[in-house]
Amino acid sequence: MDTIGANLQAVKSRIARAAQACGRAAADVGLVAVSKTFGAEAIAAARAHGQRAFGENHAQEAVAKIAALAGEQIEWHFIGPLQSNKTRLIAEHFDWVHSVDRLKIAQRLSAARPPALAPLQVCIQVNIGGEATKSGVAPADALALARAVAALPRLRLRGLMAIPPASDDGAQQRRQFAQLRALRDKIAAAGISLDTLSMGMSADLEAAVAEGATLVRVGTAIFGTRARLKETA
Repeated sequence: MDTIGANLQAVKSRIARAAQACGRAAADVGLVAVSKTFGAEAIAAARAHGQRAFGENHAQEAVAKIAALAGEQIEWHFIGPLQSNKTRLIAEHFDWVHSVDRLKIAQRLSAARPPALAPLQVCIQVNIGGEATKSGVAPADALALARAVAALPRLRLRGLMAIPPASDDGAQQRRQFAQLRALRDKIAAAGISLDTLSMGMSADLEAAVAEGATLVRVGTAIFGTRARLKETA
């Protein structure tokens, strides 16, 4: 577990260097530690080193961890594909949802959010690369979805999220993230205020920070290689 602390510090240093390189403050870039498939003990180790926000993508697995770590003052982010039959579980236990990609899901989350809790913070997931294997609304449909989601009670629309096609080319990484930033700006120009760009993972966080990421989602670089992987964080 000491390795997790060292890895966490290394990731924070990467974020700070990336921010400095483009004239941004490191404090303007939040870190979501993607703990999916790792146990509560790994999360507790990262929490002991000051990490507060954690990302999960399987509702039932996450809820068990949330119960085990009750009292740790953790901010829980759901970052995986959303299924209709899991929306109540997610609405009742998470603080953020990054992966809203259709109005029906947003409506179900809004209806299921307990009134005693603060509004659920949500991002719209955009399929920047048009990949059939990934979730997300098409860029051309994002503004209409943002308008509809912003009008729902019990939700607070914060911004956009994307998982672009994997690339080892730093310039290509930046071009992809720039598309999401431009889309955010377009939606903002239409009168919908957005303050969050959730983009960048272990392999490309520097490019994401350079293009304006406010949240990066990092798992492998903190916790190590997972036993099962669908989308590397």
